[in-house]
Amino acid sequence: MTEISFDLVLSGGTVFDPVAGTHAVTDVAVTDGRVARIAPSLASQAQEVVDCAGKWVLPGLVEAHTHVFENVSKVGAPPDEAHLRRGVVAAADAGTVGASTFAAFNRFVVQPAEMRLVNFLNVSVLGLIDFRFGELLNPDTLVAEDALAVARDNPDVVRGFKIRLSEDVVGSAWRSLLKSSLDLAADAGLPLMVHIGETEEPLPEVLGLLRAGDIVAHCYTGKPHGILDDGKVIPEVLEARARGVLFDSAHGKSNLSFEVARKAIAEGFLPDLLTSDTSARNWRGPVFDLVTSAAKLRALGMSMDDIVPRMTIAPARRLGLDTEGYGTLVEGGPAHVTVLEDTEETTLPDASGNSIVAPRLEPVLVLHGGQRVETTPWRGLDAGR
Repeated sequence: MTEISFDLVLSGGTVFDPVAGTHAVTDVAVTDGRVARIAPSLASQAQEVVDCAGKWVLPGLVEAHTHVFENVSKVGAPPDEAHLRRGVVAAADAGTVGASTFAAFNRFVVQPAEMRLVNFLNVSVLGLIDFRFGELLNPDTLVAEDALAVARDNPDVVRGFKIRLSEDVVGSAWRSLLKSSLDLAADAGLPLMVHIGETEEPLPEVLGLLRAGDIVAHCYTGKPHGILDDGKVIPEVLEARARGVLFDSAHGKSNLSFEVARKAIAEGFLPDLLTSDTSARNWRGPVFDLVTSAAKLRALGMSMDDIVPRMTIAPARRLGLDTEGYGTLVEGGPAHVTVLEDTEETTLPDASGNSIVAPRLEPVLVLHGGQRVETTPWRGLDAGR
């Protein structure tokens, strides 16, 4: 009689972990919330077996750009419903919260959440409460000492800062506000995430000020002052990347253009972080969730080899969550696992009025610390067929 050694075995899926270099059809065994073994033919030793044949068995997905300050901000989506039940086990809120609202965010969103949440703190003490009113139109709302105090007192949550540089948010003071934000981030030893699209001046003016580790959000935006000129990635973008500036896809309600993404991907310009920018404005379309954003970029030319690290270990490292075992799937580590399958072809929209027809990626099983998460169906199911 075979001895039962494991609580659960995910059997026969394509296990892909960029960190360990695993990319094979094999089994993953889970016991006491941790990955006990990754090897073939483990099913006979399991209390429970889940057939994963034909599916992707990945490290639990990590989302580096979302908005989850529900019931306070007009863009705040419910984190567990919008992310965890769609395959994302850890996420970073990207600037919804400022120093003056952080305590409420931490108490009412971060602490109760089933998933792991961190944030990029908005440099404005107001945060992004209502997108109709730019949080930095009054430059005095950038109070560096307040932001530094919140970051210093909450290192388990604050992993960077965020500034939105669109003209309707910062007015004509964008340069001085950006420099103050960079000084703030340097003082805290944290990166700065910079929202582009509809900036007052062309992107090279912004990129020239950024440092290694800073993040440019919305790299495939179709709005003015994006990464392309005459259909080509502008040299200053490539130079910024060479200096260590990171680029974030951040779909959002209005910042993914299939036309821009297709041309950039064809040139080999891929995002460093594949993110959705999910919010209350877009989680029922056009974004839906992280895995749908990934499926769109796959349809535009990225492979799964390109996609998986950019929504697992890359954001986990950037957010400092790799030290907690997020972003990888290794023996002895916590069992954060997302199992995805390809669906039939579906009509998928961008944020510029275009659509493509392609298979989606659907989460069929999610483990967070070995605990089974109840998944929820794709929210575009009726409209997308």
